[in-house]
Amino acid sequence: MADTFRDREKGYEAKFKMDEERRFKAEVRRNKLVGLWAAERMGLAGKDKDAYAKEVIASDFEEAGPDDVVRKLLADFQQRKVNVTEAEIRTEMSRLYGAALEEIAKEYPSALG
Repeated sequence: MADTFRDREKGYEAKFKMDEERRFKAEVRRNKLVGLWAAERMGLAGKDKDAYAKEVIASDFEEAGPDDVVRKLLADFQQRKVNVTEAEIRTEMSRLYGAALEEIAKEYPSALG
């Protein structure tokens, strides 16, 4: 009976770890996608667009949650005089999180299915 509980506990721990990894990958992917979206809105293209997306990804490591990304995007939009609201940014981030989850599920179907 103790083995059954240990096996169940190991199963829950493995699922938790996989769920956390999936969430992390989805957040990083979302930040890349929102960075690309923002770069387009600011008129960036090519290497500049990709570099900006990497900046957005890096900005998310300042604090827990998406607020650091939102602040970066708002500041960059204001600096470039692009009229985008915080609500628009958060809406786009939410939409792109869903898209990121779908992309990751396609890339890792056996692990996430």
